[in-house]
Amino acid sequence: MNLRAKLVAALALTGSLVAAEAFAQSSVLPGAINQDPRSTASLQAGTGIWKAVVPPTRMAGAFDDNDPIGVITGRRIPADCSINWTDPDSHRLFCFSSATSLVYFLTAPKANTARAEKSWRMLKGTPTG
Repeated sequence: MNLRAKLVAALALTGSLVAAEAFAQSSVLPGAINQDPRSTASLQAGTGIWKAVVPPTRMAGAFDDNDPIGVITGRRIPADCSINWTDPDSHRLFCFSSATSLVYFLTAPKANTARAEKSWRMLKGTPTG
């Protein structure tokens, strides 16, 4: 790629980012997002709309609501269950601290569940941290 093509690509990307930032800062958002009072309150508080999906009541996830990928690595990583997956076979709920963790877990859910179970038995008596 020559210098001119790189410059054009960089300018196009910069323009897209500026437009996206301007849209994100606007107070009028299209569609149903403005119809949910939780998202409106969240936007006004400046906490972002994504915390509106945190379950209103505590969900009982596997591994005491710790991220299974964290458990596999020997760490307790608390998750609020806003990102979760239910095993269709066992109907167990798994809570994840990030979407990346969920996607990685779903590459081999049965193997990762077995690995997390093994690590969880060793972790159970250890403090969080």
